[in-house]
Amino acid sequence: GLFGVPELSCPEGFQEAQDKALQESEQLVQKACSTPPGLETVMIFDQLSDALCRVADLADFVKIAHPDFAFREAAEEACRNIGTVVEKLNTDVELCQSLRRLLADEVVMSSLDPETRRVAELFMFDFEISGIHLDEEKRKKAVNLNVRILDLCNEFLIGTHLPNKIGKHVLPEHIQHNFTAEGNYLQVAGLHADCPHDLVREAAYKIFLYPNAEQLSRLEELLASRNSLAQLVGYDTFAHRALQGTMAKNPETVRQFLEKLSDQLSKRTQEDFEMMTKMKMKLNPQNSKLMPWDHPYYSGVLRAERYNIDPGLYCPFFSLGACMEGLNSLFSQLLGISLYAEEPQRGEVWSEDVRKLAVVHETEGLLGYIYCDFFQRPDKPHQDCHFTVRGGRLRENGKYQLPVVVLMLSLPHSTRGAPTLLSPGMMENLFHEMGHAMHSMLGRTRYQHVTGTRCPTDFAEVPSILMEYFANDYRVVNQFARHYKTGQVGKINVIGEMLVGECKEETDKRILSLQVFYAALDQIYHGKHPLKKSTTEILKETQEKVYGLPYVPNTAWQLRFSHLVGYGAKYYSYLMSRAVASMVWKQCFAQDPFDRAMGERYRREMLAHGGGKEPILMVQGMLQKSPSVEDFVDALVSDLDHDFETFITDS
Repeated sequence: GLFGVPELSCPEGFQEAQDKALQESEQLVQKACSTPPGLETVMIFDQLSDALCRVADLADFVKIAHPDFAFREAAEEACRNIGTVVEKLNTDVELCQSLRRLLADEVVMSSLDPETRRVAELFMFDFEISGIHLDEEKRKKAVNLNVRILDLCNEFLIGTHLPNKIGKHVLPEHIQHNFTAEGNYLQVAGLHADCPHDLVREAAYKIFLYPNAEQLSRLEELLASRNSLAQLVGYDTFAHRALQGTMAKNPETVRQFLEKLSDQLSKRTQEDFEMMTKMKMKLNPQNSKLMPWDHPYYSGVLRAERYNIDPGLYCPFFSLGACMEGLNSLFSQLLGISLYAEEPQRGEVWSEDVRKLAVVHETEGLLGYIYCDFFQRPDKPHQDCHFTVRGGRLRENGKYQLPVVVLMLSLPHSTRGAPTLLSPGMMENLFHEMGHAMHSMLGRTRYQHVTGTRCPTDFAEVPSILMEYFANDYRVVNQFARHYKTGQVGKINVIGEMLVGECKEETDKRILSLQVFYAALDQIYHGKHPLKKSTTEILKETQEKVYGLPYVPNTAWQLRFSHLVGYGAKYYSYLMSRAVASMVWKQCFAQDPFDRAMGERYRREMLAHGGGKEPILMVQGMLQKSPSVEDFVDALVSDLDHDFETFITDS
């Protein structure tokens, strides 16, 4: 069965696994309601969470990644059913009372360890944001709103990826071959951002982002429903509800962070836009005005011209095998951890090219498993991500339930003449996702509810982004960069060029200004309702104010903004996590990226707690200080000011 779960040897097994989980959860609810307040109360709640998550988390992955449609459909149904049960449990008054009795008992609470107290409070928070304090009629309304929001999220997400069609006769014949033909129509499934032909990019932008009335209606209903739910359970806005317990704590802090960062970036961004405009004028004198469809392409041209590099030169040095050896070596030196390939059992994996890795510590033994779903295949989403399939926890018998995760990438297959070769960007993504995996392996909490990456969103990206700094450090890269044919070591001057041109692409000022724009838009959409203007008018206003490039009439980029589903009111998280990762890198690892003492401190202060400790306290423990909003902004801006040429010369 999938992931070693016997029921999941066929799609119908999801129903069996789901029924078993629901039966177990019913028994645990009864047990929780009849147990006197104490440590056991929290343990039962965590068992309940684990029973449901073991099916829901696994199904969450299978519904998007399994090549068999029947498996995907069965997993989707399981997700929906478990989600509905969770919403009902979050408004179960008797279940909540059992937890409330514990939290009200000061003597018992003072006898519990900090992690147990925090987990109890987090479970209560789940009740409160679901409206447990409301009367029965309003509680039912909260459940219905949650279920409707879940459906709208799924529908909106599907809509963000659907292609748009246009009649062939509308586009000039000489650019039609760039799009997929379907009878008398052309399908436009993306922005073609890297295409060198200006007209192709312009056409793709205007057609792909043309407003869809149904998708617009879904977005408006989603935002209104989220706001209604937040206000129903006692919050001013959905953003206030979503930011409870995060590093930022409230929308006011996020707004301050984004405004200060935007101010720092505006001059730099405009300078870049001016350079791109000159470049466009040189290449296309008839139409030199810089437009949104030009930005990604000309920023790439500008970078290539400035550093005179071809990223393809580095691919032969970055075979997948070499990169995995590099990760293994880094983890061994920093954390005493090794990765070992294991042969999966029959039916355990969903595609024959999936690899199973055992994560083993030099003294603690087996820590968990990583399934590496790295290669492209038909119908597989083209995205790089980390999935928790099973969270770690201390079982009732005293044994530890090992965490299981999946890392999903979209790498090309090896060929007869060459192994899978990674571009510098792919290599960085591999390191990024492996950062999440290590967080899952080393966040060995007592409770599944806060294990590994189950922590506030604006902290969850810190370990993964920190790994990008390792991926872009010449000392780390030189340990594993080997030409796949000759075994030649990647020389400093070659790797140095790669660092100058490619490293920290995400922190490049142009990318940062885009991220600030997306985050600002997300905050407004999830702020005070009713919105003062339409979502498209808000997009236009925010784009021109924060990003600096003109809005294109009859486009609605927000309808392709898939992150509004998973990161509603939290899109700023990536920026804040990057700021923390930057501070940790500079203060703790820049001098010596293999420092074992720092690696152990990083594990002890940041990775080990999962979500069992307030995120800002973990950051304080690592940095030995409490960072301010200004510190976050300065960390991001100082990355842009780094003189890479000097750095490479020194190296």
